[in-house]
Amino acid sequence: MNDKILKHYLDFSMYTFPGLYQEKLKNGLPDSIREIGLLVRKNLIHRTTLAAGNTGTNADLKFGDMTEVPWWRQPEDDILVTAAAMLTELYRRDEKGLVNDRAPKDKLVLTCRFTAIIMASILKSKGIPTRVRSGNAPYFDLGKLGDVSTDHWINQYWNQQENRWITIDVDGSLSLKDQFDPYDIPYGKFDFPADAWLSIRAGDIDPQHFYNAAGFTGKVVVIWSLFYDFHSLMNDEIIYFHGSIYGNPKNVDNLTIAELEKIDNLARLMQKPDENFDELIKIWESEKDFRLLVGGLL
Repeated sequence: MNDKILKHYLDFSMYTFPGLYQEKLKNGLPDSIREIGLLVRKNLIHRTTLAAGNTGTNADLKFGDMTEVPWWRQPEDDILVTAAAMLTELYRRDEKGLVNDRAPKDKLVLTCRFTAIIMASILKSKGIPTRVRSGNAPYFDLGKLGDVSTDHWINQYWNQQENRWITIDVDGSLSLKDQFDPYDIPYGKFDFPADAWLSIRAGDIDPQHFYNAAGFTGKVVVIWSLFYDFHSLMNDEIIYFHGSIYGNPKNVDNLTIAELEKIDNLARLMQKPDENFDELIKIWESEKDFRLLVGGLL
């Protein structure tokens, strides 16, 4: 692997930088990726788990007893958007920090992006090149929604010994409906948005297969993930509310031929992000429509 690429994924972003906790992450946590992942998972509660209580995947209380979480606790995604903020709040609630026996009342209520941010922060602190990836996961049981692939965020880390990126899903590791190792996800299990977008454009897959937890289905879901993923590949793991001008649900079916070709080209490059790294960097540094975001006060 090109040293320039590995250095890029060793660098912290404003989101993954752990601030004053870097030394604690580097030397105070296990070195095993699997142990780190389980530790992180035990300090967070997904909002759907909190809403469902002690049922479904939490019937065995693997995520903790939800009746012990204060009734007023709500999702904290909009508040704790950086690793430094998440770590600060973990230490505020329990001075031991990331621990396996964190009380349910002291866990953070966060979704998959935030799990991936903390994982990237820890692994980068330990000198392991890591990147956050966004896309869709077909390997969760979404009940009445049926066979859909839901929006999801995961990680990839560089394994020097095996000379390859290893894809891991910490957030979903204890909730899979399929039988595979979430700490070495086989190729094809996760729907990366570049592949999904180009398959939709070629007519090879029904856009309605892709679902977003906000209740949307179709092409817009994949466009959102595509730009989340592009920014993540550039070490800019943007929040859910931010995205490209092309992600407006009202306009996604009215994109011009020129706009579609521009997005198609980005997707093709993202299918092999290491081989096309220099081209992606050029786009990142020059394409305003892809770089500048909309949403919130932007």
